[in-house]
Amino acid sequence: MSLARTPTDGGASPRQLLVLAIPAIVLGAFAALLLWALEKLADLLSDVLWTNLPDALGVDPNGWWIVLILTLTGLAVGIGLRYLPGHGGPDSATTELISPPLKLRVLPGLAVVTVLSLAGGVSLGPENPIIAINVAITVALLGRLLPQVPAQISVLIAGAATVGALFGTPVAAALLFTGIVAAAKGGGSLWDRLFLPVAAAGAGAITMHLLGQPPMSFDLPPYGSPQAIDLLTGSLVACGAVVISLAALVAFPIFWRGLHALRHPILIPLVGGFLLGILGLIGGPITMFKGLTQMGELLENEADYDGTQLAVIAGIKILALLVAASSLFRGGRIFPAAFIGVALGLLGHVLIPSMPLGLAVACGIVGVVLVIGRDGWLALFLGVAIPTDITLLPVLCVIILPAWLLVSRAPEFRIVPPEATEPAPAPAPSPVPAPAPSSPDSSGR
Repeated sequence: MSLARTPTDGGASPRQLLVLAIPAIVLGAFAALLLWALEKLADLLSDVLWTNLPDALGVDPNGWWIVLILTLTGLAVGIGLRYLPGHGGPDSATTELISPPLKLRVLPGLAVVTVLSLAGGVSLGPENPIIAINVAITVALLGRLLPQVPAQISVLIAGAATVGALFGTPVAAALLFTGIVAAAKGGGSLWDRLFLPVAAAGAGAITMHLLGQPPMSFDLPPYGSPQAIDLLTGSLVACGAVVISLAALVAFPIFWRGLHALRHPILIPLVGGFLLGILGLIGGPITMFKGLTQMGELLENEADYDGTQLAVIAGIKILALLVAASSLFRGGRIFPAAFIGVALGLLGHVLIPSMPLGLAVACGIVGVVLVIGRDGWLALFLGVAIPTDITLLPVLCVIILPAWLLVSRAPEFRIVPPEATEPAPAPAPSPVPAPAPSSPDSSGR
């Protein structure tokens, strides 16, 4: 079958789309299985580190054990970055959510250091590494089996499949990839271009549901009908979350340069792990790990936290994200961003008690994800999906506008190292692996 005209240029026929949908669905299920396996492996190791070992040794896992395990996690990740083939791929602080494909030899090392980070309680999510792994495998497979399929299509399929699996719905992928696909040159229907990514995302999401993976959604009191005052209070919470996140954005390169001044791929995550241990000791386990399980704990027990406690939790999680992202740990920033948004939303509800709980949480999420994820569609999706309330969508579509105006001129939440500091390829790895070229996308345990 000739693919001289592909879905990216809007010229694919229905027959071509139908035929390509079959490998897209298969690859979507495969991407979900790989994500599930990686997270299950991390969960098993996490149980050993945080439950079995402390029980066997008779120690409190919420005390000095946090500092010990996170420091050792940093050491283990540093050793992996130094000696594993490919050195764990590019520094996650320098990559976007969807990046160009890595070489296959990099993937085992990237998987190992990602599992170690997830299990050890590092405040990063699995999204960037698992998307990178699935993209590399998909590009290699389709390049061999269907060489007529452009690499760009393979990247879109793999990225959409993984996003669909991560969030448990193809809607997240459709929204996220709309911006990427719309930017592609050529005419044709946008849905023709989105056909294969949505097919892969749907297969990934369904596979994760069949595997019993819990969705990224929680039960909160229903919002009901929008009120005029909600536009004001919601904008205050969302813009407040944006301002706090912009402060973290300003601090990010300072943290990154400070930790990278250590100039050694083992020492950087070792010190970073120790700092994360201190933060975990102060904030407790709820401020550790990727944040999904901890989000549920925070929302289920929201009445147990006062404003000061919520401010401390959000602040420590922000610091933990900055340290983790600056210390060569491999992981994504969307899951921690969503947790920070929940904490700030709950804080907004405490400060404005008349504000509906679900709206406050949604506005906090929108504000933080706008800055850290740099994608309005993803912010809106998570703002609706986490409280599990579609009635929030109309008011959020208005509230996001002033929040976006604050974000629109700010840089991305990503490190772009100066050219002079990027290491040249050499048999021995440099302290900071060189980042992959930017893609068109911005973007607990």
